[in-house]
Amino acid sequence: MKKLLKRVVTVGVFATVFSGQVWAETFTFGVVPQQSATKLAKVWGPVLMHLSKETGVEFQFATATDIPTFEKRLMDGQYDFAYMNPYHFTFFNEHRGYQALAHRSDKKIQGLLVTRTDSPITELSQLEDKEVAFPSPAAFAASLIPRGEIAKMGINITPRYVSSHDSVYLGVARQFFLAGGGIGRTFNNTKDDVKGELKVLWKTEKYTPHAFANHPRVDADLAKKVSTALAGMGNSEEGKAALSALGIQSLRAADDSDWDDVRALKLKLLDSLLD
Repeated sequence: MKKLLKRVVTVGVFATVFSGQVWAETFTFGVVPQQSATKLAKVWGPVLMHLSKETGVEFQFATATDIPTFEKRLMDGQYDFAYMNPYHFTFFNEHRGYQALAHRSDKKIQGLLVTRTDSPITELSQLEDKEVAFPSPAAFAASLIPRGEIAKMGINITPRYVSSHDSVYLGVARQFFLAGGGIGRTFNNTKDDVKGELKVLWKTEKYTPHAFANHPRVDADLAKKVSTALAGMGNSEEGKAALSALGIQSLRAADDSDWDDVRALKLKLLDSLLD
């Protein structure tokens, strides 16, 4: 396990070696653990390499074992830059000063519930009093929004948290749960043998997607360079290929106010971190 963690954390270092360049500065780039650390390191490596080439600094990939640990690290300011869910951004923007850099421009975020392809469940009401898997309590589109919308419909479910989107899909595929929450990007990127066992039962409303953000200690000029580099990734074949591995077509520069639709939900789940 220690060997695996070392390999994941030092992805940025390997990227530097392969590029043949030596960077003057290194910044941590935290990614919300929606999937396994090895899978995230693989798909985010090209993105961070591209940003390094465009800005002249090194970005060292970092993640966490689960979403609550990731939230704690954001609270402690362990990441210079981070990719976080919409609710995370509104909370850590207010309480730790993280500032918006970019978000995907091709679509908004939308939660979904999956069931097995051979499941008799065809509508949400059939999940009354059943266990439903979610990646974590504060996973925005994969957990918070589905649970909130289902509750508004008067349907009572018992949530079970399994640490990642991949764990949700695997748990449903192996019949540990009748249904589970996720998002389109991670569902489409899950292993074919797992995805082949699943179907989408239902989708939520749409919201401003995940945020690329920087900690307030990051120099404003560098933050601007990173924002510009992210927004420009769709303009080169290398950038397009890197984004494609994330299931994203294009990004645009963002303002903190872009997530006002999420703020309007007045979510309070992470307030316990302030105690």
